[in-house]
Amino acid sequence: MLSGFMKRLAGGEKPAAQAEAPQKAPDGLDDEAVKLLCRLFLGHEVVTPGEIERYRQLGNAKALAAHLAGLPGAIRPPGPYRMPLFLLQPPSDPAIPWRFEPPSLIDPVSQLCTAGQFDEPTYEAWCEALKTQPNRHRKLWEFVFILAVLEKDGLLRRGVKGLGFGTGLEPLPSLFAARGVKVLATDAPVDIEAGSGWTETGQHSQSVEQLYRKKLVRRPVFDKLVSFRPIDMNAIPPDLDDFDFCWSACCFEHLGSIRHGLEFVENSLGTLRPGGLAIHTTEFNLDSNDRTMERKHLSIFRRKDIEALYSRLTAAGHEVWPLNLHPGFEELDAHVDLPPYALPHLKLEQQGITVTSIGLVVRKKGKRRVFHKPA
Repeated sequence: MLSGFMKRLAGGEKPAAQAEAPQKAPDGLDDEAVKLLCRLFLGHEVVTPGEIERYRQLGNAKALAAHLAGLPGAIRPPGPYRMPLFLLQPPSDPAIPWRFEPPSLIDPVSQLCTAGQFDEPTYEAWCEALKTQPNRHRKLWEFVFILAVLEKDGLLRRGVKGLGFGTGLEPLPSLFAARGVKVLATDAPVDIEAGSGWTETGQHSQSVEQLYRKKLVRRPVFDKLVSFRPIDMNAIPPDLDDFDFCWSACCFEHLGSIRHGLEFVENSLGTLRPGGLAIHTTEFNLDSNDRTMERKHLSIFRRKDIEALYSRLTAAGHEVWPLNLHPGFEELDAHVDLPPYALPHLKLEQQGITVTSIGLVVRKKGKRRVFHKPA
């Protein structure tokens, strides 16, 4: 993992092009490489031009990495991921359905992103439907997971109503419309989004026009079936209450705290008809059931957080899909990606914590709506 990181810094693998090339030393070690190595080994960037210049004089990325690794308080890069025992244990609440086996997109449940799912025909088929390359990236897995769950439940059909939270610039609204689904896409109001960085990184939507993907759906169909509305996920309007499904892709970890994120999942059920389906993906802590990260713009959820949520939901009469925390057993499942992130990107390190994506599925209590086949 570290060798791959060093290779990218040394020029063997090119990072994404930048608008303005950083200043380079004669040997090719540039300012950005210095800053990235300092973040990796020290947990922060250098702060003065003098420090940058001094580090650049070490000659190359390998020499700088060796120097930083020897400093007091240096962060040790992670080795291959090894599964902790807490993932093996059944839930403490026997009411939570549970399984421990390699997760599959053929029969999805509440599950982790793993390497084996990228090799399934289901993954390739949905990537083809999305008109995108089947890359091994957890964000793309999240979209496919949502699609696989909806396909399993028979909800990708004409007459169904779907509600998307924090949709940003996702392709899902266009694909849903192509299948005949009526979609209300939502994202945070501009005053709430300000300061989060989503607009600056092109991940925030402010109008329905930004959601149109001409390669996925014809314009008249999109205009008829897709609409947009700014929504605060921490204050869902009560008039949203008649949808057959709702979804979000890695959004509720940004709502302010672990508590805010879990409350959103519960509150999202209020937007559904009886028997409706809520599908949400988020960040999962693969290392610890205690130590985690909880900040204003990013929280990493532990197993006990998910179990506490599922216990409350089952006690309220809702149906949670079985919890499967199998982290995968293929060689790629041991790989932990480091900045600057590149493919494959299934697991990554955040502040010393190994993180991946988890998909959660909950059915609202009540008799589900029956969809009749068209004549």
